[in-house]
Amino acid sequence: MPSIDIQVLEDVFSAEDKAKIIRKVTDAFGEVAGETIKAGTSVRIHEVRSGSWGYAGNILTTENARDMRARG
Repeated sequence: MPSIDIQVLEDVFSAEDKAKIIRKVTDAFGEVAGETIKAGTSVRIHEVRSGSWGYAGNILTTENARDMRARG
């Protein structure tokens, strides 16, 4: 069945945030794929170490991601 992988920087999202992400992503996928496939959908959140992610040649840190979240 479907497997959805999400990568985020470490220590940006709480356990409650991650649970909410998993539920909402599963629900959204199920809206398109149907309940039978939704029931077999796996969602994993992978936390990447701060400073081990780059975007457009810039190094991203946990602090950068927290700042982004604070801006909404």
